[in-house]
Amino acid sequence: MGVGALLFLAAGGTAWLALKGHTISTELGAASALVSALKDNVVDNDAPAAAENVSALKAHTKRAREAAADPLWTIAGELPWIGANFQATTIVATSADDVAQLGAAPLVSVFETLDIKSTRTEGEGIKLTPLVEAEPSLKAAAHAVRQSSNRLSSIDAEALIPQIASPLIEARDQLTTLRDGLDSAADIASILPAMMGEQAPRSYLLLIQNNAEARATGGIPGALAVLSVDRGKLSLGSQSSASAVGTFTPVVSVDAEQEGIYSVRLGKFMQDVNLTPDYPTAARTAQEMWERKTGNKVDGVLSIDPVALGYVLEAAGSVSVDPAIDVAIAGRLPTELTAKNVVRTLLSDVYLQIDEPELQDVYFAGVAKEVFEKLSAGAGDTEKVIASLTRGAGEHRVQLWSTNAGEQAVLAKYPLSGSVTGDSISPAQFGVYFNDGTGAKMDYHVKRTVQLIEECPANGYAAVKVRITSTNTAPKDAATSLPPYVTGGGAFGVPAGSVQTNVIAYGPVQSNVETAFVGGKKTGFASQRHGGRPVGVVTVRLAPGESSTVDFTFGKIVQHTEPKLSVTPTVQALKDVLLDTALTKCAPAS
Repeated sequence: MGVGALLFLAAGGTAWLALKGHTISTELGAASALVSALKDNVVDNDAPAAAENVSALKAHTKRAREAAADPLWTIAGELPWIGANFQATTIVATSADDVAQLGAAPLVSVFETLDIKSTRTEGEGIKLTPLVEAEPSLKAAAHAVRQSSNRLSSIDAEALIPQIASPLIEARDQLTTLRDGLDSAADIASILPAMMGEQAPRSYLLLIQNNAEARATGGIPGALAVLSVDRGKLSLGSQSSASAVGTFTPVVSVDAEQEGIYSVRLGKFMQDVNLTPDYPTAARTAQEMWERKTGNKVDGVLSIDPVALGYVLEAAGSVSVDPAIDVAIAGRLPTELTAKNVVRTLLSDVYLQIDEPELQDVYFAGVAKEVFEKLSAGAGDTEKVIASLTRGAGEHRVQLWSTNAGEQAVLAKYPLSGSVTGDSISPAQFGVYFNDGTGAKMDYHVKRTVQLIEECPANGYAAVKVRITSTNTAPKDAATSLPPYVTGGGAFGVPAGSVQTNVIAYGPVQSNVETAFVGGKKTGFASQRHGGRPVGVVTVRLAPGESSTVDFTFGKIVQHTEPKLSVTPTVQALKDVLLDTALTKCAPAS
């Protein structure tokens, strides 16, 4: 064959590859545009449009995959220098088609039959059958997307030309988001029906956490109740209080690490089970205490705080307090609770108007009963109610633990579990938690901010300062203007009106907590470890109007991922507590 013929064939081959490359690019571009439209269909609950868009999506990804499977394109993938770009494009096209055929198509089938609004029926609780039927399709779609995501993640984008690397990275990010969402949906479908009593009735111990007296997971669990669930219908049964549960001797066994940090009080008093920020530990301890006290077993432990109740009321509408409770408290508190007044009523006014702790707990439990009955009756917009509960879980204001090991293994992947150790925790996770040392309800008056400050690296390791600023906003005459039940009246050695708090900071696994400063002065602190994470503890006391800043410095940090921060949920909005991470200006490396 002559040189001219070879050049002609080479030119023809190049033109053919260019044509195939154009086809792949065009088809994947069209598919990407349809993904955005598909998201809008889901938001608008438009099943017919979603089905139409998925059909078009499958056609585009199929043509892209066929072009990438062309023999000449495959041969080009073996060429030195540029072959990796052809191979990467093939993987992207194949993954896109797998997602469309094995992921999107089954999901639209589920979407057409699983109308979120139909899962709640007035007076009949939550309809669980559609979710049970959807579970296999959700699981299959999640598996397909996860495989595709893993394939794209295995490609070294730095070895590719920019024209290939950029769309690869974009596709990788999109698939990661989709993978996480589908995994969550599949997990929910796998455990929610059983946990909601689809197969047999379930019961859960409900802890109503009171943020006016801080505990690491939120607040002291003053009011208790048993939440029963039968085929999606909720009802609140027997009600009690932490004080009524009493003292435990011998104490409930808790692992030595946590007992060393938080003392034997963890297993001695129901009020102190959540001195630890690890909700599974607190819930397991509360469940055993409840069983030992009452002889009744529960299938898990659910907690919620008044702020999260406010989120639910915003979505579901106001609730009216039982007239019998209103009579018992002599009409001293609102008979109608709304999203606007529930937090102030439950965390402040109840103590200003009612002296008897037993009646305070009755009011708390009564409000919770009305809220859960409203949810069970199907009140409010379904999507808004779900969003309110999701928001509460994301802020650790709603937490759940199951006695079923399989269910708990799924819950442990998500913020709803309240875990502070284990695989679900981000590698560069920090935590700041608060435990009241006043023995009163003064935390309603404390405002706090928490911030991570990335320090200059030392000896090849990262360093991060955790800054916690607290202010006691109580009036100067709080000692006399607030009831002794709120101030503590000095009963635990803290002057009335002052607030004493144990401030606890957690760093990432393998790092060290190196120093602590209070008000700019270096101070001693308790240094411990919990599940491989370093823990520092200092105690701060604030008089009315006084502020204080605590700085913990964590060093020897080996993780290079973006640091994340979790905090005890307080009366404040989370956005007002968490400040943006700050960067210390460092001298350039020599």
